[in-house]
Amino acid sequence: MRLGQSRRSGNIVDLRGRRGGAGVGLGLGTVVLLLVGALLGVDPNDLAQVAEGPAPPTEPAPTGTPQDEGGDFVAALLGSMEDTWRTTAPQANIRYEDPQLVLYDGIVQSACGTNTAATGPFYCPTDARIYLDLSFFRELERFGASGDFAVAYVIAHEFGHHIQNLEGTLGEVNRVQQQTDQRTANDLSVRTELQADCYAGVWGYSAAQRNLLEPGDVEEGLQAAASVGDDHLQQMAGQAVTPEAFTHGSSAQRERAFRTGFERGDPAACDTFRDLRR
Repeated sequence: MRLGQSRRSGNIVDLRGRRGGAGVGLGLGTVVLLLVGALLGVDPNDLAQVAEGPAPPTEPAPTGTPQDEGGDFVAALLGSMEDTWRTTAPQANIRYEDPQLVLYDGIVQSACGTNTAATGPFYCPTDARIYLDLSFFRELERFGASGDFAVAYVIAHEFGHHIQNLEGTLGEVNRVQQQTDQRTANDLSVRTELQADCYAGVWGYSAAQRNLLEPGDVEEGLQAAASVGDDHLQQMAGQAVTPEAFTHGSSAQRERAFRTGFERGDPAACDTFRDLRR
């Protein structure tokens, strides 16, 4: 990606190397969720299971643009996504606000509970924050995804959950899931995750229009989407592929969702819930 001159976001809370931002103990210690936990996204099935809230840090956490290489790269990506959605969301009649992104090491306490790096990047709708341990991207390579645009896809997917939160989708999905059977709840989860993939593609379309992409970037994004499909993860875990247990979508579905957003550049093309309203 060509991010050298891109605006860096200052909406980053950097908890790396600090114990003040981490909780004690693991409220999600039993979470496994196929190799690396709830890989790439908030799981609406778990939204109701919020913990007591974040423990107060011993001192204020630094907020701004990190100066190290990894933090600077994330800040450039986040700034690009903010620029995209500050324009795109109002055009889609979504009242927009920037999220914050929290960088942490190992374990973190969010308003949605205590999470570890094994959970993967996640979005907490309660505090409107994206949580990210940079070590995850080394793990991502084990699943067949590498490159800077693969990293960008992950963050753009979580940003997509923020847009869903702003438009009320996450809250409505959570409400319905608590009143329905497990199969329907899983289906709603898949639709939610695929829409976030499509929203990631909408950002990719905007990045391409601003000449931020290099040859091969889109292919990296598609490969990243495929590598975290439920069928691929089940196979890597030595399990039989069980579509009724999917919560994020198959590799083919995730690739298709990202490609739809990338080719259309319009959030309206990402309505994965359309047939439910007919």
